[in-house]
Amino acid sequence: MLESENAKDGAAGKFALVSIRLPVALTFAALIAGLVAGIASGALGGPQWIGDIAGVIGGLWLRALQMTIIPLVAALLVLGLVQMIMAARVGTVARRMLLIMVGVQLAGGVFASIAMPALLKAFPVPAGASAFLAQTPDTVGEVPGVLDFAASLVSPNIIAAAAETAMLPLTLFFVMFAVAITRLPADQGDRLLGFFHALGNVMLLIIGWVLAIAPVGVFALAFGVGVQSGGGAFAALGHYVLTVTAMGTFVLALAYVIAVLLGRTGARFATAVLPAQAVALSTQSSLASLPAMLDSAGRLGLKASTAEFVLPLAVVIFRATSAAMNLAVVYYIAALAGIEVPFAIAVAGVLIAAVISLSAVSLPGSISFVVSIGPIALAMGVPVEPLALLVAVEMLPDLMRTLGNVTMNVAVTSAVDRSSRAASASS
Repeated sequence: MLESENAKDGAAGKFALVSIRLPVALTFAALIAGLVAGIASGALGGPQWIGDIAGVIGGLWLRALQMTIIPLVAALLVLGLVQMIMAARVGTVARRMLLIMVGVQLAGGVFASIAMPALLKAFPVPAGASAFLAQTPDTVGEVPGVLDFAASLVSPNIIAAAAETAMLPLTLFFVMFAVAITRLPADQGDRLLGFFHALGNVMLLIIGWVLAIAPVGVFALAFGVGVQSGGGAFAALGHYVLTVTAMGTFVLALAYVIAVLLGRTGARFATAVLPAQAVALSTQSSLASLPAMLDSAGRLGLKASTAEFVLPLAVVIFRATSAAMNLAVVYYIAALAGIEVPFAIAVAGVLIAAVISLSAVSLPGSISFVVSIGPIALAMGVPVEPLALLVAVEMLPDLMRTLGNVTMNVAVTSAVDRSSRAASASS
């Protein structure tokens, strides 16, 4: 019991991140208002200078959002990986939990990489959606060949790689950096972690300021999209929400499979997890759903010691739907840009999506959206500019994200509990 409490305190307290409040509803309203204003301006032949001013304002806000991605991902990736490694050292239960979590992320990523392109071929992106690429430079979207991709995995100059937003070598470097920190003497490791912890909090404050004025930036960007696409923009947003959410349903279904096959819960899992799911949908927060998840674990008859260790740690370091739904967003933007993703790049995307999901722990949905998906898109040669508008509708797919995450957390807990009981019986 003492071991569980220490693990929870270390995960939630030692690397605690600053709390940020974001104008989610106002940003969504600004998106709708901007599109309506743009459509009206285009239909009525509004003056060009209005669109030009809106383009400048939207472009400035977009660049302010992009400038935070690399340093924030670096800081949070190091902290997230260190937490994973520290958790693995706690004991066998933690290692079993982490193994299942990694498997879930990889399975979700592979599914999205196969299913999302197929879904977009069956139900193509609506006409006019290309207007979402208005702020994208012409040089973006050049997918490297297999040999160029292999050569890009290691950069001789990590500073230059950061300047060029080369996410593949950066991700590999910071994975090695995080592992190396755990091998240092305690005082040296603590100093480095303190630096990355502070860096992460500083960047979160900056991106919080940028997203605080998101209604202004999103309105300006949406105005330009509305002028170019007309009513097709609304059809594209609806299409985007439905297709991305569909990828999250795979993770939700997978949670039931894990609970039944690995947790041996039978059909009672569906009933026991309902209260936690209700809280998840009403709060859109895994953390707020933690008491309900613990109650669901009790309804399933899981050991209290297992639930009290696995569930708080899962809330901190595990986002079950991240790999599947983040890759779905990237493939949607690739379809917008007419980019075909080669197999080697798709494999890299799955691996990076699984690793980057660790860097979005305990963050508001809007920040997690940008921080998690931006690096994946950059690594796969897909433009990140549409994220500035898509973040405004994230509140809708986020319902599936939270529902899938909470359900999977309880399912993983049941699987770990079953495994622990089996191991105890055989010893």
